[in-house]
Order: sequence, then structure tokens, then C-alpha cells
Amino acid sequence: MAPVKRAGAVAAAVVFALTAAQLVVGAVSGLEQFEGKAFGARLAAYPLMMLVAPIAWKLANRAKAWGDAPWGAFALIMAPFLIDVTGNTLDLYDRVWWWDDANHFGNWVLLSLGIGLLMARVPVRPPWALGLATAGVGALLAIGWELGEWYAFIRHGTEKSTAYEDTLGDEALGSLGAAVAGALLWWRARRRTSPST
Repeated sequence: MAPVKRAGAVAAAVVFALTAAQLVVGAVSGLEQFEGKAFGARLAAYPLMMLVAPIAWKLANRAKAWGDAPWGAFALIMAPFLIDVTGNTLDLYDRVWWWDDANHFGNWVLLSLGIGLLMARVPVRPPWALGLATAGVGALLAIGWELGEWYAFIRHGTEKSTAYEDTLGDEALGSLGAAVAGALLWWRARRRTSPST
């Protein structure tokens, strides 16, 4: 395995392991910062969501070895789950007022970059189409995430008075993060396809 691929595989494995370990602690420890944050459900859902991209890649590329997988892209897709869980472990959502907003922006940059890198494996012309597709998929995932949050936390909870504003803000920040990732991938694709001067 090439050094870059090996580094990506190690990064993906470390991100997955650290996320899973914190999920177990959150689900069974009874610590205050995990109360009411559905860590039992997250323990089941997050590892599955983190493995969607690697499993889909393997199903689409059965003849290829795992060493050929785009592990760097997988690590980027997995990273937001680690950041979210670590934020809960360190109680940053309750202690740092801007943490949730920064997460929705930053995590969607990472997630969308990972997805965009997977899409870039198929030649896309013109280069802006990759950027637009990356931004679009990221924005759709931001909406889907907020629907999941509504179902898990808001529909029967006490947050209904602030839910509308929070949901719109989170969707906007996630979509903006996806747009930044799309712009970066457009710039990268444009540089790769432009003739040398």
C-alpha cells in the first residue's frame, strides 16, 4: 500500500476507533454531559453511518483490494462524527456558545470534501460541475441531518420555542460548509485540467 493510502487508512481507523470508544462511554457512563443526547441511539447509528462510504465503495469495486480504497476521503467523511462526539465528551455544546454553529459549518466542509473526493474519481467536465454537485449533495445532507435532529430531539422535547431558528441556522451553516468544499474541489479540478503555461 502506498504511503499516502496507508496514512489515509490509519486516519480512518483512528477516527472510527476514537468515535466508537467515546460513544460507548457516553452510552454507559451516566455522566451529566451525555444526558438527554441519545447516546444509545448514536452508538448504534454513528458507526453505521461512518461505514456507509467504505461499504458502498467495496460493493461497487468488488475486484479491488481494500488497499486501493480512497481512505483519505473516507477519513474526511468520518471526521465529523468524531468531532461531534468529542464536543459532547468535553461538554463543549453547553459550555461554548459558538460550538454548535462552528460544528455545522466545519463538519460539513469535511463531510462534503470527502464526498466530493469520491465523486472526483469519476471524470467530471466541466470542473465547476464537481463543485456544484459537491455543494448540492452536502446541502441535501444538511437538510437530512436536521430532519433527524427534529425527529430525535425536538418533536417531543422542550426545544420547540427555539427549534425553527436553530434548524434554519444549522441548515444554512451546513450548506455554506458544503459550498466551501465545492468551491475548493472546483478550484482543484480546474487546476488539474488547465493547460500548463
